[in-house]
Amino acid sequence: MGELLERRRVETTKRIEKLRGELSRAADLCGESACVYMTGSFGRGEASIHSDLDLFIVGQGTRETPALSRLNQILVKADLIEASKKLGLPEFSGDGEYLTHHTVAELLNTLGKPEDDAKNTFTARLLLLLESAPLIGGVAYGRIVNDVIASYWRDYQNNKNNFVPAFLANDILRMWRTFCVNYEARTQSVPPERKAKRSVKNYKLKHSRMSTCYSALLYLLAVFSKNKTVSPTDATSMIMLSPTQRLEWMLSQPELADAKQTIVRLLEGYERFLANTDTSESELIARFLDKNKKKEYWDSAFEFGDSVFAAFNAIGNGNRFHRLLVV
Repeated sequence: MGELLERRRVETTKRIEKLRGELSRAADLCGESACVYMTGSFGRGEASIHSDLDLFIVGQGTRETPALSRLNQILVKADLIEASKKLGLPEFSGDGEYLTHHTVAELLNTLGKPEDDAKNTFTARLLLLLESAPLIGGVAYGRIVNDVIASYWRDYQNNKNNFVPAFLANDILRMWRTFCVNYEARTQSVPPERKAKRSVKNYKLKHSRMSTCYSALLYLLAVFSKNKTVSPTDATSMIMLSPTQRLEWMLSQPELADAKQTIVRLLEGYERFLANTDTSESELIARFLDKNKKKEYWDSAFEFGDSVFAAFNAIGNGNRFHRLLVV
């Protein structure tokens, strides 16, 4: 692990502990029946002083009878808003539009259905599995993760010896494509400053979002390559690791020796990305207005994507799961 990444993890942990210290009422309200989990750079354990806080509130029960009542949902949100202000964190994006409450039943009942996107349950569920960490309500968080895994592994009992996690893998690929499509749909002919801002988002997309999605796929592919199956326990182990920790885990697996150099390049490339983005958005926009600097950053982004592709080929080596991810 590089020095910058190690420092980010330590500092993020300290900031999260301070935040938890301001959320005693919210924690009491959630109890063991609801949780608040972090995604984004805080969920990945790599937040900088410029990072905002991305949160989801999920509880047991159903939409009609949630474990966390509507009044208590409001009180939890109020605590989160006040605590983030007290610690000097940026305001929640969209004026708190995305600080919403879901029940675990909603996350599960919309799985594979058209309304999954419209209700934002797709994003809440996938980010739960790909880059989350519990802020409060750790007991409920563990139960919810297990419930979601069980839904994706519903056919496991009949295929224990050769289970391919196709359902989850397809949803992860769908998440990545959604990120890409959303970016392209919002890109148009605009003034240079706005184009530069879009370039900043694309640069982050091709590092943090790519790492979020593909570190999970690489981890699951590595498990399948070794065991010829992927169990629910394997999925839980993957979820408990951040994207960069998954890459570090792969380095510790002797059977992945052929992919070691590529994985090292991925970690090095990601640390460069963290260093490059460790500044204000206005400074990043200014850098992307510089053609030479923009080209340097684009080259590094394409190199990162090439390394992901190389790791896939080295780890999958044409097996059933590898083939499913490609075609």
